[in-house]
Amino acid sequence: MWNREDFLTIADLESEDVQKLVNRGLELKRKHHERRLEPLLKGKAMAMIFRKPSLRTRMSFEMGMVGLGGHAFYVSDEEIKLGQREAICDVARVVSRYVDIVMIRTFAQDEVSEFARFATVPVINALTDLFHPCQVLGDIMTIYEKKGDIEGLKVVFLGDSNNVANSWINAASKLDFQLVLAVAKGFEPADEIVSRARTEGARIEITYDPLVAAREADVIYTDVWVSMGMTGKAEERKQAMGHLQVNLELLKVAKSDVIVMHCLPAHRGEEITDEVIDGEHSVVFDEAENRMHIQRAIMLELLGR
Repeated sequence: MWNREDFLTIADLESEDVQKLVNRGLELKRKHHERRLEPLLKGKAMAMIFRKPSLRTRMSFEMGMVGLGGHAFYVSDEEIKLGQREAICDVARVVSRYVDIVMIRTFAQDEVSEFARFATVPVINALTDLFHPCQVLGDIMTIYEKKGDIEGLKVVFLGDSNNVANSWINAASKLDFQLVLAVAKGFEPADEIVSRARTEGARIEITYDPLVAAREADVIYTDVWVSMGMTGKAEERKQAMGHLQVNLELLKVAKSDVIVMHCLPAHRGEEITDEVIDGEHSVVFDEAENRMHIQRAIMLELLGR
């Protein structure tokens, strides 16, 4: 596995690591549905530190751990005030004495990195403003599940160059697929993230035209235009990105068997229409379920099970 005891970003993985996690995630999903999961994490405990609220992240990690026989408990920011009431380094040292693994959902990537540096148990980045690696690994698993492979496919991401987009850029440097980002002017991805991925062999295109991006696409992916903490810029973002909506007209230029993905929560009628998210091409809710299975694979790998 990767030469770290933590999972902070897809950039830390090798292509073989991604493939191994995806394969195990698919195996765990089969066992889950056949009610054949083994209690491989019996006696293990996980702390779930949340500085941002969540539906899928909390439930997928908690039920993922419980389903493997372990115990997970929720710690809100109100309880610890990470970095304010108590230094991150001190919290990491203390929590490590109580549990076997930690997942953290927070704002700055530096907070996760610092926590991992001082923790003596594995740390999983469950989301920061910069990256959302568990989400994209679950997305990749979904593509393997629906398409058989990701190699050679055209994956199109429309919308904001956010943490999900950044993790897709990292993934493109690990796996052999074409990534096209359709963005609004002024909302391009960070040069350093794109440059690093291209240096490692990623095939990435950036365009402002959604129809050009979506032409012959195998996968169309979108996310909200207004993320948590950006409500003050909502109207500006909606106006800038309005042309990037995933709708039936856009799907007409994609391949006939295109799949549509969204990490949720969705702002229906903004970045995606009801007809698409509820339509025959949507795999959005399979994708949401797969968060639990891929995270089980990550936890088992980190804990050596």
